[in-house]
Amino acid sequence: MKSYAITDVGIKRKSNQDFVFSSDEPVGNLPNLYIVADGMGGHRAGDFASRFTVEAFTDTVRNSREENPISIIDEAVNFANMALIDKASENVEMKGMGTTLVVATVIGDSIYIANVGDSRLYLVNEDIQQITRDHSLVAEMVNMGELDKKSARTHEKKNIITRAIGADSELVADYFEIEYSAGDVILMCSDGLTNMVEDEDIKNIINEGEELELTAHKLVDTANNNGGKDNISVLLVRLNHDEV
Repeated sequence: MKSYAITDVGIKRKSNQDFVFSSDEPVGNLPNLYIVADGMGGHRAGDFASRFTVEAFTDTVRNSREENPISIIDEAVNFANMALIDKASENVEMKGMGTTLVVATVIGDSIYIANVGDSRLYLVNEDIQQITRDHSLVAEMVNMGELDKKSARTHEKKNIITRAIGADSELVADYFEIEYSAGDVILMCSDGLTNMVEDEDIKNIINEGEELELTAHKLVDTANNNGGKDNISVLLVRLNHDEV
């Protein structure tokens, strides 16, 4: 199993509020760990929120005595959420800061996933499948039939998310467990990629079969060539049963 992660400021933004973490080696009781976070907040609060959350999350995983992967992730999600809320209360300039979070670990034949917000995890093979569900206003509008998926990508309220780390002490994350086949690729990304590049184009770039580093840079370059309106984070994991 191999991974590669990259985050880019994009063309329009002056700072990068995304933060990524990638480890093919064990982190605590998890055999590997992959995270993408997309922060929000005034001044530099978004930058701080994403980094702080990922660091609080990974520290909790390292110290967790839980054995079940979902239990480990759930413990870390809730700790990071409360830690960010507490941190925001200490500084008026950080009030209201938050971050999305999408997390994955691969164990045996399964991928264990959690997400809060609209950063995504896809499974890519001959097809591309979005595993996570966006916690956003436009996603709710699509689910209720008020908006089609194509219009959602350019809707004026597409940046309004309905769940975030740091937003509410009663946080509810979504959890998934899926099986994979050897050769499949996990894509984890912030909306700076998916708002700029269609899923079909993402799939085609990944299926060109180049090294993960080249593929990740090509995805970022495509997003920037299409406007680069937001920070862009891409984390790719190529899966092989023999290496898990």
